[in-house]
This record gives sequence, C-alpha cells and structure tokens, in this order.
Amino acid sequence: MTPPHITDLPIRALTADDLRRCADLSEDRGWLREEHKWRLLLTAGNGYGVDAPDGRGLAAACVVTRYGESHAGPELAAIGMVLVADRFARQGLGRRLMTHICDGVLKGVPLTLHATPYGRPLYEELGFETTGRAEMLKGAFRHEGAPATYGTSRVRPATAEDLPRILRLDTEVFGTDRTHMITRLPAFADRLVVAEDRSEDGTLTGYAAAWPNMDTQVIGPLIAHDTATAQSLVTALAAGTGRELRTDVDVRHEELLAWLKDRGLAPVAFNAVMTRDIPGLPGDWTRRWAPLTVAAG
Repeated sequence: MTPPHITDLPIRALTADDLRRCADLSEDRGWLREEHKWRLLLTAGNGYGVDAPDGRGLAAACVVTRYGESHAGPELAAIGMVLVADRFARQGLGRRLMTHICDGVLKGVPLTLHATPYGRPLYEELGFETTGRAEMLKGAFRHEGAPATYGTSRVRPATAEDLPRILRLDTEVFGTDRTHMITRLPAFADRLVVAEDRSEDGTLTGYAAAWPNMDTQVIGPLIAHDTATAQSLVTALAAGTGRELRTDVDVRHEELLAWLKDRGLAPVAFNAVMTRDIPGLPGDWTRRWAPLTVAAG
C-alpha cells in the first residue's frame, strides 16, 4: 500500500496530553522547549497538529487563541507556535496546516500573528498583511541606582481584589475581551504588579507580569498609560528576579526601547505583526507595550 502524502495526513485537535510532543517539536526545530508556555496555550487556546507518519511525535503543530465573542464567532484570533518537524519541512505541510486553520476553522474571523522573516512569505500568500513590528530584547537588567518609580504612578504587587480592574483596563487597551487568558496570570506568572495614580481614587494606570520561560523571565503583558509608568512596571518586575529579562516591544515605543537598551537588554530579533481581514489590531496601541507572548497576540 502506498503511504499517504504528508499533506494528506489528518489534522487533529491537540490537548494538554500533547504537551511533551509539542515541546519535542520545538526542540526539533532549534527552539526552546518552553513547556510552561505550551501548557498555557494548550489550555487557554486550541492546538492543532499532524501526527508524524513515522510514529515519532508530531509532524506539525500550531495554536489558536480566540478573543471576544460576537454573533459571528470570535472577534479576533491569534495564531502562534506554527512549527513543522525538520524532517518534514519544505513539503507543503506548514501551508496545509495554516490553510486548514485560516480558511476552515477560522474562516471569516479577523486574524493576527507575529511572523519571523522565514515565515512571513507564506503568511503573505495566505492574505496576511504587515501592520506593525515588534523588537525582541533580552539581557540582564541594570538598575543603575534608578528609582523604583517614575512619573506619577506608584507600583505594587497585584492582589485578588485588583483582578476586576485589570480585566476592565485590559479589555479597553487590547480592544477585545481576553478574560480567559488574563485570569490565568496569577498562576502562570511569577510576579504580577499594578500601577496606580497617586491621586485619592487610585485609578489603575497599568499592569504587567513576569513569567518564567526556561532561563529567562518574560515581561508581558505590559500595559501602561505612558512611558514613565511602563518604566516603573519593568523596574519593579526586574527587582524581583535574578534571571535575564526578555520582552517584545512595539517598535513605535522608541523611548522605552532606548531605555531598556541603556539598562542592559540587547536586541535579539524583529518580528512582523501581521493581520488578516482586519486593517490592524484593535484597541489602543499607545498603552499596549508588550504582549503576554507573541504566540497569543
């Protein structure tokens, strides 16, 4: 019997039981295993994959995170962690998986993803357009005697009572509801901090989290009403870890990028922020500094 072509193999839903297979696939392509992140994405979102015909784990995988609800379905969906095992690369499997997701599972849903230079040509062929750019930074944060708080906001650890306010602010800034993701932050992140106006009403002016990813602490999401507040949040998170920091910052936030580089974080790579069936990401980019993870938009 002639074995099926790799692109004819069935695409199935992934579950938390596929965590090790997803991490193995990451490692196969030279990425970090990132099991902590995979677990979040597989539980807060939906994974899709193709089992390898040789019985060795997954041949391909990706995750989809849906946000908001309307009568027609999600208001926005983010696609991430698009991976094809090295031994099955350049055989059309990535295109097959993405076509299945974009034109089948998520047909008519506004889509977004962060693309590496390697993946960008395929996404352009599938109808995605570049609508933004993010710069990844990594390094040991140097405090250099800087004060813990900049500007007019004060920063403190978040409490359970802060969660409703965080959700309201996040929906306003992100442009659609992602309660199912943000409510997982207290368990997912090592630290979650909020910034408040120093006035009597203590208006929430931002929040941020730092979560463990292999040998680094990733800062994200980072939501703040101005640069000074973003700096305060990063400083507070950096003070709570001895690990190197990593974050992905919208390149339009030039002042914050320069400040981070002055304090020891070095440029690693640029990713294109791409969208399909929507002219750009919803919400207020001026207060959205870094995503929770680029895989989830």
